[in-house]
Amino acid sequence: MTYVPVSFLLFIPSWLYRTRVLVSHKPFIRLSNPDKLDTAAVTASYPPEAQTPNQLRWKPFPIPSEATDFVDGLVTIAGAGDISSRAGCQVHIYTCNTSMHNRAFYSSDGDMLLVPQQGNLTITTEMGKIHVVPQEICVIPRGIRFSVAVEGPSRGYVAEVFDGHFVIPSLGPIGANGLANPRDFLAPVAAYDEDGCSQEAPDAWRITNKFLGSLWECTQDFTPFNVVAWHGNYFPYKYDCRKFNVINSVSFDHVDPSIFTVLTCQTIHPGAACVDFVIFPPRWSVQEHTFRPPYYHRNIASEYMGLITGNYEAKGGFVPGGGSLHSTMTPHGPDAGAFEFGSAETMEPKRVAEGTMAFMFESAYGLQLTKNGNDPQHLDADYWKCWQGLKSNFDKSNRNVDIPKPQ
Repeated sequence: MTYVPVSFLLFIPSWLYRTRVLVSHKPFIRLSNPDKLDTAAVTASYPPEAQTPNQLRWKPFPIPSEATDFVDGLVTIAGAGDISSRAGCQVHIYTCNTSMHNRAFYSSDGDMLLVPQQGNLTITTEMGKIHVVPQEICVIPRGIRFSVAVEGPSRGYVAEVFDGHFVIPSLGPIGANGLANPRDFLAPVAAYDEDGCSQEAPDAWRITNKFLGSLWECTQDFTPFNVVAWHGNYFPYKYDCRKFNVINSVSFDHVDPSIFTVLTCQTIHPGAACVDFVIFPPRWSVQEHTFRPPYYHRNIASEYMGLITGNYEAKGGFVPGGGSLHSTMTPHGPDAGAFEFGSAETMEPKRVAEGTMAFMFESAYGLQLTKNGNDPQHLDADYWKCWQGLKSNFDKSNRNVDIPKPQ
């Protein structure tokens, strides 16, 4: 597939040159039952009984045994804010095993960041085709229609932002080079569907729209992927997380995970992110006189974490395809095993997270659970037990500890 480099500038309109305009479709019909929105797979309903301040961990959502495409396998597990005022975000999971055939999907609500965990995706968009594999991501802005073809059982994560758009973070004192480099983001070139450009049978194409948290669908007799050329600065793009240039401490202390930010979508409040997309790739750990694993903390952010492949170094029992949520001001950190190892490890340079790719959707919003997000069949009921082995190591007889100075 052919790509062009992305330029992260102001988001301006894109001009699309079509063989036929999109307005020629039949009326939208709501797919979900409006009286039972709290049971819908895609929803903006967060029932009070589903909310909890507890640390949560999800087992991998099972891939359906029956034929299921990307849209039918999309499930909302958490969210925050108000879609109509364009403030907030949602976290979804997708599980599917069948390609979308004569079906397109788009969200009127927000930009979607797709994180494949299992299975390669070929995403046909109005601007062209994008091939995405695990450890790569794809961002599809609000309103852009796309269709997902799979090569077998597939699963992944989706962060949807209502506030604005994902951009690369400001590097500040880091300077010109580091983290995710703009040159590594790729956008597709026009690749219109020649076979579907002429008029087809009535209702040949299904167009599914996520609108105010619910799914709606209309039909039309021609393909939406009939763009023969486009230009502008509003388009889908992909990024390979393995190209991330890790910035880390080379002296002491565990540094805030914001140094691993690939993309950010900011709120109207400076420094408060609607969603930061953060990754934890393979890297060197060299800090001295330091507890190297993540420190125990509580903060204002909601932290949803997922594992694409490998073994996350600070938490046992966290498996690829699973997820966790640590909510606002709920304490969390390494499990008891990671604490014991981190307290006794030799302070010499070593590789960490080899063969691993973990990520985090970190948000300034307080994420609320949907009914599906708080379904016991998906949750690890024993997650809380991973911290129960932590004991006090305080020695009141040793109050004046001399910290050795680096030689």
